[in-house]
Amino acid sequence: MNGRPVRVVENLNHALHESMLADSRLYVLGEDIADPYGGAFKATRGLSQANPDRVITTPISENGIVGVAAGLAMAGDAAIVEIMFGDFAGLAFDQLLNFASKSVSMYGRPHPMRLVVRCPSGGSRGYGPTHSQTLLKHFIGIPGLSLFEMSPFHDNRAVLAHMLGLGEPCVFIEDKVLYTRRMAGDGQVDDLFDYGFLGAGDTAPAHVYTEAHGDVDCLIIAPGGMAERALAAMRDLLLRHEISCRLVVPSRLYPVETDALLDAARHAAHVCVVEESTAGGTWGAEVAHVLHERLWGRLRRPVRLVHSADSVIPTAVHLEREILVQADTIVEAVLADLRGEGSPV
Repeated sequence: MNGRPVRVVENLNHALHESMLADSRLYVLGEDIADPYGGAFKATRGLSQANPDRVITTPISENGIVGVAAGLAMAGDAAIVEIMFGDFAGLAFDQLLNFASKSVSMYGRPHPMRLVVRCPSGGSRGYGPTHSQTLLKHFIGIPGLSLFEMSPFHDNRAVLAHMLGLGEPCVFIEDKVLYTRRMAGDGQVDDLFDYGFLGAGDTAPAHVYTEAHGDVDCLIIAPGGMAERALAAMRDLLLRHEISCRLVVPSRLYPVETDALLDAARHAAHVCVVEESTAGGTWGAEVAHVLHERLWGRLRRPVRLVHSADSVIPTAVHLEREILVQADTIVEAVLADLRGEGSPV
């Protein structure tokens, strides 16, 4: 053992094992999740050997998988679903919109629905237009449905336990680029950045900084899959341009954790929200709305939103990079904001 933090997918796998060990009524469902395959990204490796009656490999029917899982949750059990590629969560949209999320409250009394739908998402792996999308924005604003995103700062054991404890359906976005990255540990990201949490508990938003206190030029708010690119941008901005930034990475994306974001934004001259989805009706727009409404009197400029290009995602690596948000995309957005330039139309 060399003491290095485990990879994110290993942490997630441990979280799934511990969740099943802690709750004998928890089921895991999905395509090809049983051993020896253990799922397309190996997050479920070993689960079926340890829990042969509660790990269910299913036919290819996302609508059916989520429907069965929601039925288990309605009956008092708990269920975690793996959608092999998050792009296919659209096939289960009706089950989440019209069954699972509504069942929490539409029967005249609160009805716990312990359901987590895991969605491996995002590009940067050359998988092409239908296997590289981030569909988070399509689930924003559904009453009774909470949205979380995996990050290298948040222990998946705590996040999974928190989601199951909410008693309402949750969608868990897992950016595929994170699976092979290592978890952050001991409050240090690298030689330049440290991190902590904006609040009590392991699911509070993570806070990455060079100095924990005082004002900065720009606050960057980004979900976990964008953290690595945001950190690369922050390093470049500091070392090449002497622009100081902080990064906030929420675990729970919706409903927006307002207080932590407001406190962080009060100490920044500018705010930039970064996400990989295409523009229009996004999580970033919801964050901007919250900040505008509460901080309009002191913000120097409107919150800048950074998205991927309005395009399908190509398979060729060099073309994919042009479409998806990169570290230099963030750098240019922050520089433009500090120059007082408007967002591109």
